[in-house]
Amino acid sequence: MTARIEHTDVGAYALGLLEETDRQAFSAHLRDCSSCTAELAGLSGMTEMLAGVDPVEDDDQAGETPPAVINLLRRKKAADRRARRGTFVIGVAAAITLVAGGITVGTVVASGGGGTSAHSAHGPAEEFYKQGQPIVGKGAPGVSGGLVLETKRWGTHAALELTGVRGPLECELIAVSTTGERRVMTGWAVPVNGYGVPGSPTPLYVHGGTGLPPTAIDHFEVRTATGKTLLTIGV
Repeated sequence: MTARIEHTDVGAYALGLLEETDRQAFSAHLRDCSSCTAELAGLSGMTEMLAGVDPVEDDDQAGETPPAVINLLRRKKAADRRARRGTFVIGVAAAITLVAGGITVGTVVASGGGGTSAHSAHGPAEEFYKQGQPIVGKGAPGVSGGLVLETKRWGTHAALELTGVRGPLECELIAVSTTGERRVMTGWAVPVNGYGVPGSPTPLYVHGGTGLPPTAIDHFEVRTATGKTLLTIGV
């Protein structure tokens, strides 16, 4: 695989669409690419949403699956895997977003972590954050960050800046409603070098969404997979 193909294969790898030789090559690529590792963590939610959707073989099964997803799966089955990797992943995500009534799977766009990242130049999360008015959060010792919020017709979009974290860690951005309900907006992996620390000074930028409107949200949390709260942001 070329470097260009490697970085664009994250979605296909997450959904198990790569052929065996490409899957093994991409697994090796992940060991040395912090940006792809972070993006793969962010696609975990979409992978779970697709886990119960199987290709439709006949019309008897069609009634159990939303038409938008059926059409995408039929095109998937008919198309060559190599030619349609990127468009299929984007198309399925968009269809499921519509079918689910506005549920959004967060996309991770992470800056360098000490190395060169395919997303580090001017990622949409970083641009959105820097153009907005951040709400600064209260972090664990050494950790700092903030959020920029945007009201959407489907709920709330948020861009996060996080500094002072070292890995390996798996983290999530969680919206906590005024009634105590918790909604995961996006997830990512922190490489060993970390973000916003000596030797790796570039902050982490990620963005995601929730169906909760801003008026229904009490605060946001950045938590690790082990349950440690790294950052709390009140609204």
